[in-house]
Amino acid sequence: MPDDLSAADALALRMTSLLLRTHPSLRPGTVAEVVQWFGAMQAQDLASGLWSLGARLPGQSVVDVQAALERREALRTWPMRGTVHLVPPADARWMLELTGVRSLAGAATRRAQLGLTETDADRAVDVLGSALAGGGRLTRAQCLAALRAAGIGTDGQRGYHLLWYASVRGVTCVAPNLGTEQTFALLDEWAPGSRQLERDEALALLAHRYVRGHGPVTAREFAGWTGLTLTDARRGLAAADDLLSTVRVDGEPMHVDAALADTAPPPLDDMIVLPGFDEYLLGYRDRSLILDPAHQAAVVPGNNGIFQATVVRSGRVVGVWKRKVGRTAVTVTVQPLTTLDAAARARVEQALGRYADFLGLPPRFDWLT
Repeated sequence: MPDDLSAADALALRMTSLLLRTHPSLRPGTVAEVVQWFGAMQAQDLASGLWSLGARLPGQSVVDVQAALERREALRTWPMRGTVHLVPPADARWMLELTGVRSLAGAATRRAQLGLTETDADRAVDVLGSALAGGGRLTRAQCLAALRAAGIGTDGQRGYHLLWYASVRGVTCVAPNLGTEQTFALLDEWAPGSRQLERDEALALLAHRYVRGHGPVTAREFAGWTGLTLTDARRGLAAADDLLSTVRVDGEPMHVDAALADTAPPPLDDMIVLPGFDEYLLGYRDRSLILDPAHQAAVVPGNNGIFQATVVRSGRVVGVWKRKVGRTAVTVTVQPLTTLDAAARARVEQALGRYADFLGLPPRFDWLT
């Protein structure tokens, strides 16, 4: 691989790093392998998180992925940026201690807005710890009922804040759904045997995982993904230096996994469909390499943080899609953002057919233009 890369070369490498193309070092066969590769995967929306895994595990169904989560191959919690991610169970605690705690900095302000005190929050942690003790799990509604029974208000956004707070404190985590209901369990009981890492070791490990799952990237991108300071981001990358290589993308130095250093990826000609909350978009602050600024409003309407599912051609967003799951079929509505001829549309439908297979339902297509 040359030291100086064009934007197109960098994009091809990114799609390889993201496991959206064949990777020379890993052909994942399990949920655990995919989540371990990234270190953390955006899973704010559960349905999106399931397809993020399915898109990287050809041949597996949503039932297969859900079974893997039930086997605890990964768990969901709030390790960074105040949002839910899938993480390896053994790594949840050190990640919370390294990056999750940074989101606690604004917790006092948020509590004041909600009319909660620090005492309320700490009592909520104790109540949930007691209610969940014994290795079981409770639905979100049952957790909130336990808090109310203890005299702690859960109206408005109070309940969500307290559930989030208990998880960021490392007491609880999000367990797999029971039916359509979110559940919680004690982190120590759901994921025993957590790894303990020194801070510099943790920074280095997280840096390497981020780069290998997203590179080429800059230190600023790593800081943005983790919520770490730029100083800590650079420290982590320096500590992981033996596992990384440096390239220049249009003149800007970027980090890439050393395993790709001798790789010259073939030109991109992929047509794939991804959920909105996927590392493909959420893994970067600067999305100019993958998303035309003119399409930003279509992908994130109102700039409200709710990302639409995307159609990706040759590494760049060319459309958005929505799905409506029925009892006998999944209806997919596609909105192209660039001109797609009949052959391209056929490829989009083929890619969406794979998503329908993942759900175990026949697809129906509706093109908006």
